[in-house]
Amino acid sequence: MTTLTTELPPELARGIDQTVELLTGRRFAVLTGAGVSTDSGIPDYRGEGAPKRTPMTFQQFLADDTFRKRYWAGSHLGYRRFAAARPNDGHRALARLELAGAANGVITQNVDGLHKQAGSRRVVDLHGAMDRVLCLVCGQIFAREAITARIDEANPWLDTDGAVEIAPDGDAIVTDVDSFVVPDCTVCGGRLKPDVVFFGEFVPAEKYREASALVRSADALVIAGSSLVVNSGIRLLEEARRRRLPIVIVNRGQTKGDGRATVKLDGGTTETLVELAKRLA
Repeated sequence: MTTLTTELPPELARGIDQTVELLTGRRFAVLTGAGVSTDSGIPDYRGEGAPKRTPMTFQQFLADDTFRKRYWAGSHLGYRRFAAARPNDGHRALARLELAGAANGVITQNVDGLHKQAGSRRVVDLHGAMDRVLCLVCGQIFAREAITARIDEANPWLDTDGAVEIAPDGDAIVTDVDSFVVPDCTVCGGRLKPDVVFFGEFVPAEKYREASALVRSADALVIAGSSLVVNSGIRLLEEARRRRLPIVIVNRGQTKGDGRATVKLDGGTTETLVELAKRLA
């Protein structure tokens, strides 16, 4: 018999009791989205109150120098605040669950690196990571801080100290970019982009295989903080469903996978994951 969690809203507490019963004795994979990082100060694309925005597509980035200037200027302004974010208790709860052997790892759609900072050991960055920069021609990888220093030197007029509003991918809105100098690859002179999956770009096959392997080796799937609008998340959910794995979704508000969940917990990811770690780790 489980004990009702009195600190949480009754409906959420009952759902957590059900989840604990479902997951006890099972090793589960975890898929996370932007909702896990909102308590670290990184906004959600689709959460309640999130402003409507149209992120730049990969095709736009490749096709037009003005788009590349706008992207790099905005990404540069937003990156300092983005990089200053720190893991919250939800990230740390997932690290504890992995350490205890309850979770086999984390698949994340986020590009903020906070799961690794929190201590998670097996992390699949499904959409890449903002702290790396990739040359699209020769494949050379650069540390983001090195590129940041080059941008500062080439664009001393850019106001990096001003208040900016960032997006989940670290981007910020910039309008005057005509004189912005875009960095290029110091190895081959090719175009650079942060090592993240843009809208309109496919998740690298090897990354998806890593994520799929975690789901295949698990006895259940927990999805936290994702509305499951992005195709990669739905594919992993479907893989779990086809294998008849129990599926738990933790998200404030509806997701595209609610009808396929064994349990849906409608609540904040931080408090829910903390309670699950307290009782399952």
